[in-house]
Amino acid sequence: MIKDNEGQVSFEYLLIFAISLIILIVFTMPLLNQTIETTFDVSDSIKVKDDLSKIALSVNSVYGEGQGSKQTVNINSVKPLKVNVASNYLSCNLKLKDNKNKLIKVPCKSNLKSSSINVEKGGCSIVVEWPVGSERMVIY
Repeated sequence: MIKDNEGQVSFEYLLIFAISLIILIVFTMPLLNQTIETTFDVSDSIKVKDDLSKIALSVNSVYGEGQGSKQTVNINSVKPLKVNVASNYLSCNLKLKDNKNKLIKVPCKSNLKSSSINVEKGGCSIVVEWPVGSERMVIY
């Protein structure tokens, strides 16, 4: 009588393959999670920079038009932001998923007084105005 060991060999190959697959998953899942978080951070950074660019474009436009000009910018923010306003730039500190902060800065030309604007999550309207007879622009 001849013994058939092919079933035993197939089971051992399946067992080795299953263990190898489990080891691969255990080591790659944390890397995948980290990659996804980094991707979301990059996406949030781009959205915030886009919002700051919209505000800076409006500030530059009002500054170029002079006294008596006014513009409104509508922004849909993904998270609440504190936008710092200075005479030559707009900036915002964005908190990343790994609890680090990233400073996003967009240049603009204006005569704005240094201040800050709180942008709420969701839709928000920001008004940039240079009142007639005033030496400085205002943003609110």
